[in-house]
Amino acid sequence: MTLSDAQSTVDQWIKEFGVRYFSELTNLALLMEETGELARIMARKYGEQSAKTTDPDSSLADELADVLFVLICLANQTGVDLEKAFTENLEKKTKRDNRRHWENRNL
Repeated sequence: MTLSDAQSTVDQWIKEFGVRYFSELTNLALLMEETGELARIMARKYGEQSAKTTDPDSSLADELADVLFVLICLANQTGVDLEKAFTENLEKKTKRDNRRHWENRNL
C-alpha cells in the first residue's frame, strides 16, 4: 500500500464508519495521546522502565498503526499529500545529510 493508497483508505473509512473527521485540534490531541501510548510501550520494552502488573497488554505494531492513522487523518484534513511530502523530505535530508552521519564519530 502506498501512502496515497493509505490516505484514500483512511478517508473512505472515515466516511463509512467515522461519520466525519474530528477537528484538526482534536486530532492533534489524539496524535499526542497515541504517541504517549507508543512511548509507554517503548520505555518498557526497550528502555529501563519496568512494566506494571496493571499495564494493559499493548502491541507495538498496533500503537504504531494508531499513530499513523491519526497522522493520515491530519494530512487528509489539511490537504497534505503525504507521498509527495515524504519524497520531498527524503530529498531534502539526502542533500543536507548525505555525509553528515558517516562523519559522526559517535555512530
